[in-house]
Amino acid sequence: MDALRARALLARTPALTTAHLQALLGAAHGELERAASGAVLRQVELPAAARDFLRAPDEAALAADLAWLGSSGTQILLGTDAAYPALLAQTVGAPAALYLQGSVAALSLPQLAMVGSRNPTPAGRATAREFAAWFARAGLTVTSGLALGIDAASHEGALHGGGLTVAVLGSGLDRIYPAENSVLAQRIREHGALLSEFAPRTAPLKQNFPRRNRIIAGLSLGALIVEAARYSGSLITARLAAESGREVFAIPGSIHSPLARGCHRLIKDGAKLVEEAADVLAELRLALPREAAAHAGSAASAPPVLDKEYEMLLDALGFEPATIDVLVARTNLPSGSVASMLLILELQGRVAALPGGRYTRIP
Repeated sequence: MDALRARALLARTPALTTAHLQALLGAAHGELERAASGAVLRQVELPAAARDFLRAPDEAALAADLAWLGSSGTQILLGTDAAYPALLAQTVGAPAALYLQGSVAALSLPQLAMVGSRNPTPAGRATAREFAAWFARAGLTVTSGLALGIDAASHEGALHGGGLTVAVLGSGLDRIYPAENSVLAQRIREHGALLSEFAPRTAPLKQNFPRRNRIIAGLSLGALIVEAARYSGSLITARLAAESGREVFAIPGSIHSPLARGCHRLIKDGAKLVEEAADVLAELRLALPREAAAHAGSAASAPPVLDKEYEMLLDALGFEPATIDVLVARTNLPSGSVASMLLILELQGRVAALPGGRYTRIP
């Protein structure tokens, strides 16, 4: 058995952890090609699923894997490789292998997980992008799950900030999910890495995503939850991060917003309340580089000064969604004027239209 086939075999073996892999290699005296031999398997205690597969591998699946590895440029990182992420290796049940497309070096840099709702508010999406850009400029690799909403906004923000980002998938790397993020996935390959513990041709099944979340948490120094409902899957990532001894951060929101309740619950349970990116950097003992601070200062002064009536309208809107009728009552401005002013503010990126004729302010 050659080394690449041995890697492909071990990567596809179900229920195999880094600890199991270390035991196999120990019994094989470090010879990867002998790790699945009968003599070695008789010496090592393995889960039944792993033992059965190694004794009778699916040769057709392995042949397809090898062809795909060659054509896609995908690498297999084994838990015993020097390039395997050190923080992930410390977690219980760390996967024996990871499939990777992109930069291996991105995994060795400090990472911060950013996750949240798949259906965020416009303000939440803007916050995720802004924070991720700050973290990227501070030298953090932003790690998320490539999902719609906060995940995608976090990846986009890191790229906009000129940094690296890692996307961990709940499917094989040959099946980008969701398909809407295929273009984003290609950008991440070029400026970071796509990562999965799932073998090629693995569909994005529901049960895969908690496993995906444990990798996101395991890779990172901490996890920042931007927007999350009370029973959001993002809270699984937060719990896994806490169980692995990592920091958990949460951005608070309106007491009336369902997408703030998950974050508020985390804060009640001890997560660090975050109002600005510097809160996270301070907790992780990372400094914002001078050029990033200068960039932030220029960005803060960029928005043009508004006329008095526009300022009054924004003050009346506050940070809670409101309809035109509500804003007319608060400002005593004609409804036609309010509607046209909101349109201009929307074009400037200061407000966003929501379903039901409501508008919300974007920070």
